[in-house]
Amino acid sequence: MRMSDLPFRRLVDEALALVPAEFRPYLAGVPVVIEDWAPDALLDDLGVPEDETLYGLYSGRALTEGRAESGELPPRITIYRGPLLEDCRDEDELRDEIATTVIHEIAHHFGISEERLEELGWG
Repeated sequence: MRMSDLPFRRLVDEALALVPAEFRPYLAGVPVVIEDWAPDALLDDLGVPEDETLYGLYSGRALTEGRAESGELPPRITIYRGPLLEDCRDEDELRDEIATTVIHEIAHHFGISEERLEELGWG
């Protein structure tokens, strides 16, 4: 699938709008950035198998881990455009996958583990 940057960003913004208002203040200062692809070194570091990919990544300290320590990078959510476009057949599927990815990464900011996200259907 092909889509230019601006329409893709709009889909990410739509996904962010799904976050209930009471949670939004906790996301202040957490940028959601879009990159084309995760670097191979990152995929290796995370142990992502060759036949799998990464749609998004939360980096930083989760809210449940307390305040960041001096020298730590601030939290950040990265959405990887290339694999999403490659794996989705149409805009509706892309919209759904972006929403799932954004919510999944926001959940990590709130300290929710991969295992719990799987249980909840947001894996």
